[in-house]
Amino acid sequence: MAVSTKPARGMRNFLPADVRRRQYVIGVVAAVFEGYGFEPLETPAAENIETLTGKYGEEGDRLIFKILKRGEGATAGEADLALRYDLTVPMSRVVAEYRGALPKYFKRFQIQPVWRADRPQKGRFREFYQCDVDATGSTAMTVEAELLAAAADVLRRLGFADFTIRLNHRQLLAAILDAAGVGRDLHGTALIALDKADKIGRDAVVGEMTARGVTAEAATALVGLLFGLEGVDNAAALDRLEAFVRGHDGGAAALADLREILALSGGLSAGPHVRIDATLARGLGYYTGAIFEIAVADLAGSLGGGGRYDDLVGMFLGQKIPACGISLGLERILVVMGERGMFPPSVERAPAAVLVANFDADARADVLALAADLRRGADGVTLAVEVYPDVDKLGKQFKYAAERGIPYVAVVGAQERAAGQVTVKTLADGSQAAVPRAGAAGYIVTNMGHSRG
Repeated sequence: MAVSTKPARGMRNFLPADVRRRQYVIGVVAAVFEGYGFEPLETPAAENIETLTGKYGEEGDRLIFKILKRGEGATAGEADLALRYDLTVPMSRVVAEYRGALPKYFKRFQIQPVWRADRPQKGRFREFYQCDVDATGSTAMTVEAELLAAAADVLRRLGFADFTIRLNHRQLLAAILDAAGVGRDLHGTALIALDKADKIGRDAVVGEMTARGVTAEAATALVGLLFGLEGVDNAAALDRLEAFVRGHDGGAAALADLREILALSGGLSAGPHVRIDATLARGLGYYTGAIFEIAVADLAGSLGGGGRYDDLVGMFLGQKIPACGISLGLERILVVMGERGMFPPSVERAPAAVLVANFDADARADVLALAADLRRGADGVTLAVEVYPDVDKLGKQFKYAAERGIPYVAVVGAQERAAGQVTVKTLADGSQAAVPRAGAAGYIVTNMGHSRG
């Protein structure tokens, strides 16, 4: 029986064109984050299972990929390790472990894969990359404002213009639930239902809440308030929410946080994109303050999200360390950019600029030497150069270059060697020119510049 060549379900192979796109987006993300003073961090793929469990809520914990314990004394089915579910919990562990060596205000970005034992479907994978940026050590809302600005800068640099940063607050949600008459023991149930609103609709949210014990009156009042704010500007939305939770201390503090974030973001790149959305819940259980999610017009789901999680690091350290972060979904960004043709020509390029033809077995060493010369480029521009590996007819080599999208073919035969020249064929128009060998790279670089202009 033949072995299947497909990857495991929910996993993917990335061919060269895919990798170039991924590297481009990752490069933009890293450059923007570094511009805000965030430093790179990497953590292991596998964590001790106790590091991950109990951090993501009941639904999240069920999606952790567990690694069975090995060696003598291991009980069948017992797990002691797990693949990381996200990058936030591992980062929190690192902050706790190296607290004495890290700066008071530790700012890190991390771009690595994570794994979730989810049911694979279109746009949902078991292995995917996250692009996280987090700041620890401060409770100031300047942290939220800069995180939102950094995320906005990434999207704008990638070519996104029409996007919305949905903004809410976990403590405001708690106050709203209290005011609506939802018991504290059912807050988690209500938030899980709310987090599905964009997928299942408001009527289904009410149905799910009531099925799990929330009274129909409370569920209807809650959904009526939250979804009644659609299309209302930020100031008016906050005023209505303030009236609903009036007298609730936690709600008042949360509203003050949101107003400050809006004020601080007003003059930054995120400002025009931030919208108060009281329906936003965010499913992960570790959020304690402001929460946010990035939505793009005509796209189901989000391009990223995050929030404040002031208690998570303390689970490892035993003392409260404030923290806040946002995660951009690399996979979804790539899909949207591909569907909308947003990648620049430099990314959608051929694998090489030049193919060096190889049609004389006795001249193979010279072919390799010519390729090495061309790779040095000219005028500060290097060239990607591929050598045709087999000795073959020139016609086949021209066809190969055309199929690969390589724009130039360099030919050096006995006549060219005798004259110290190289024949450069431009496949776009079929023209060719004999140029001095020492100037061949410059000729190609110049013509590439003309084609770009």
